[in-house]
Parts: sequence; structure tokens; C-alpha cells
Amino acid sequence: MNEYIVVDGYNVIHAWPELARLKNDSLEHARDRLVDMLADYAGFSGDRVVVVFDAHRVKHNTERYEEINGVQIFYTREEETADSLIERLVGEMPRDGYIRVVTSDWDEQRIIFGRGAFRMTPGELHERLQRVRTEGQKPFTLKNPTEGYLENRLTGNLRQLFEQWRRKKE
Repeated sequence: MNEYIVVDGYNVIHAWPELARLKNDSLEHARDRLVDMLADYAGFSGDRVVVVFDAHRVKHNTERYEEINGVQIFYTREEETADSLIERLVGEMPRDGYIRVVTSDWDEQRIIFGRGAFRMTPGELHERLQRVRTEGQKPFTLKNPTEGYLENRLTGNLRQLFEQWRRKKE
């Protein structure tokens, strides 16, 4: 089952001490660091990650979208808050998995519950990132390298599919 993680970018930057310190020197650097951390998480976990940055106070700003290392990044348009864009995105997302919205904004949490999403606090996301990073590094620390083969970690269906493809080529 897919899991979608929708992150209120500035909310997380203000909540995580390491990013809050970076923000004091350069907001752009803090944004880039958050996206890098989320890209690592997405790569290890397989979750689909969306981050929204609030640009509603930027004059003549139009909504922008970009994708960096598998992380979808949205910037709001002038006069639109991150909360309203998150609400719209959650409403448009496919219902083929869990949707978790990362924010500490209580009003936003209540609204996303009504849209069928779950909330995750910035602290919970930080813990999840640390856990996934640790688990992702385990195969590289094995004494017996064959324990870390990809085929040993595939689910039954994928393993069968790859075997069928391999046999067709013979």
C-alpha cells in the first residue's frame, strides 16, 4: 500500500532545531536541507513525499512545482497559504494508500482529518526519518554480504514477476 507524506515545509523548518538554526542564516539553505533529508527518506522508505512552501506574501508569485530527487515541491501563489494548498492537494490525491500530513498547526490537522488524511507531527516525522535512515544503512554493515542481496528482500509477487521476465529472455 502506498503512503503519501505531505509536509508543511516552513512548519517543519521552524520545528526542527537543526533547520531553525540554518534558517537564521539562510532560509534557502534550510529549505534545501529539508528537501535533501526528505529525498533520502523517500529513497529508503518508498513513500511518496510532497513538500509545500508558503509563498503567499511574495508579490506576483504564481504557484510553482518542481521535483527534486523524487520529492515533489510546491510553492504557493500570492495570497494562498500552505494550508490551503495542502488541503487542495490532499483532496486530489489518489485513495490507494495512507495520506499523512506533517504539521503542528491544529486548525490544519482538523481540516485534513475531514479529508481522510492522518496527521503526523514534525517530531514524529523526524523520528521516522532517523529510523528509516538507520534501517537503510543496515545492509551495508552486514558481515556476510549475501545477506543484503536485493532478491532476498523482494516480496513474493515481485520476485515471481522478475523470475518470469528473466525466463522470457532465455
